[in-house]
This record gives sequence, C-alpha cells and structure tokens, in this order.
Amino acid sequence: MHLTVDLTFPADIDDVSAMLADESFVRWRAQRSTGSVNGVVEQADVTGTAVTGFTVVVRRTLPTDIIPVQARPFVGAHLEIRQAEAWEAASEGRRTGTVAVEILGAPVRVTATAALTALPDGGTRLTYAGDVRATVPLFGTVIEEAAVSAVRTTLETEAEAGRDWLAGKRTGTA
Repeated sequence: MHLTVDLTFPADIDDVSAMLADESFVRWRAQRSTGSVNGVVEQADVTGTAVTGFTVVVRRTLPTDIIPVQARPFVGAHLEIRQAEAWEAASEGRRTGTVAVEILGAPVRVTATAALTALPDGGTRLTYAGDVRATVPLFGTVIEEAAVSAVRTTLETEAEAGRDWLAGKRTGTA
C-alpha cells in the first residue's frame, strides 16, 4: 500500500537538517511520539553530520493495543519497531534520504524515500513517499491500512515535535 506524507517546518533546509542530525532531538522526538502510547525508546543514535550526510537509528517498544485486534496474534505481547534513516549530503538546495521501518516479529515493513525541499516562504517541506507491505494471508490489507495510519500519525507527531524543537520548546513528552 502506497504512503505519501508531506510535513512542513518554519525553518530553512540547513536548520531542519541540523535538527534531524541532532541525537538529542532524535531521542526527544522518539520519546514524545512513543510516550503518547506508553512505549519505550530503547535506542536513538545518529552517525555522521548534517553537512556530510548522516544515519539515524531508532528502536522502540510499543504495546500491541495500538494495532487491530485481529493482527495481535501475529506479533506477540509487544511491538519492537526499528527505524533507520540515511540522509545524503545536501545538493543544489535539496536533501534526500531513505527510510526503512521494521516491526520485528511482525510481517510488516515500510520503505520510503525522504526529501527536504525549500519552500518560497523560507520554510522546508519534508516529503516521505513509499510503501507499506504486510505479508499476512487474509489480513494483509487490514494490517497495511492500520500500519499506514500508524506511520502517518507517528510522522505527524514527530513533525510537531520538530516544530516545537525549532521554536525552542524542548521539555516533556507528548
């Protein structure tokens, strides 16, 4: 199932890139989005720099009550979600990357491209475009729809965290 999410930030690409490459921000945004569903951030690491390109790895554990009841038998007592982002160095006022999200022990995978582009007002658009795949007979479409909804909600929550971070609001969780 295809997924496209457009998010905006009131800052230029360099500032948004620096934020996305900041390990403190990565952990903080993950805690905000995970805390809203009583999950735990197990890992939040950044390697590289906003100038040369960077990789972000986040691993979180979430309760299964956030997914449809018919999918719960396939995933066990909790969900372990591993998210990896690889961002290239900026080129010609644009930055691109790839994103992969795995739910360990579950038959769901998200793969996407990510792009930061400048907006005429000086802000930045972050666009994710990719696919959500579930390999479960009979329930695959239901699981994909639930995963698309969960991914969209998580990305929007993380974008809100980014806007707060850029505005200097850096306390608390969701």
